[in-house]
Amino acid sequence: MPIEPRSDSAGQGVRMVRVDPERAGQRLDNFLLGQLKGAPRSLVYKIVRSGQVRVNGGRAKAERRLEAGDEVRIPPVRLPEAESTGPAPKGLLAAMEASVVFEDTRLLAINKPSGIASHGGSGVSFGVIETLRNLRPGQPLELVHRLDRDTSGLMVLAKKRSALTELQALLREDHGAGIEKRYLALLLGRLPGGTLSVDAPLHVGLRQGGERHVQVNGNGKPSLSHFKVIERIGGQSYCEVRIETGRTHQIRVHAQHLGHAVAGDDKYGDEAANKRLRDNAGLKRLFLHASTLSFALDGGKTPYMLNAPLAPELATVLDRLA
Repeated sequence: MPIEPRSDSAGQGVRMVRVDPERAGQRLDNFLLGQLKGAPRSLVYKIVRSGQVRVNGGRAKAERRLEAGDEVRIPPVRLPEAESTGPAPKGLLAAMEASVVFEDTRLLAINKPSGIASHGGSGVSFGVIETLRNLRPGQPLELVHRLDRDTSGLMVLAKKRSALTELQALLREDHGAGIEKRYLALLLGRLPGGTLSVDAPLHVGLRQGGERHVQVNGNGKPSLSHFKVIERIGGQSYCEVRIETGRTHQIRVHAQHLGHAVAGDDKYGDEAANKRLRDNAGLKRLFLHASTLSFALDGGKTPYMLNAPLAPELATVLDRLA
């Protein structure tokens, strides 16, 4: 619950916000994104690093887990103007409505199309969460996790606070091992058979302009991915990837570290190879798809296995490579 806004030596409009029990365990950066609607992550990290954000009067890191009753100092910030305050575009609403692959009383799962952000901000008015709230006004919906804008596939939203809290606890368990996450990816070149495991720490840095760039770095966070070839096709390797941690750009950077970047990756990939695949197979996007999520709620008593079929445009690429 918010405490009365007050000013201090840092200026006017400082807010002091008390963390309620339902937010206990949430990372500081995600808590701030909820408080500063529309703020880009780069801005959130900037105000945390500069010490403008305080927890119980002291500096804190973005990944700090908050506890019920913590007092968070939030400085005044200038947020980007939203491009539109009206309803989401009809085409986006229709696409999101058609993307639902599972629903029960507490969860909603979608097969997110590539090109749609998880949430608005940084010039994007409507991401997944804003569009679904447009479709279902009055229904409480919260993102359980996020997918990169260019990645397609399974995203889970919670319809009840109890489900959100339990799923967030599973995501924290052993760096995210409480939820099994599998992806489908086309990697450049021919990987050897069997399972290739990449155990390489990842560090997130910010380039000029606030763009996130991730690299393997001994000072980074522990990160573990397992790559298994399903089929070698057209000189490339169609793989299933299981990740035991959920770091930013993890699969893309670990694939690059292997020397077999994800096809269509314009940030960590091979520009010449991407052009050949675009010309020869029509690949116009990142070939990375979140295919399966497995977890259990109610203390392990209620299992879920959710699946999202491969995006049609990626299936077409495989057909053309065959």
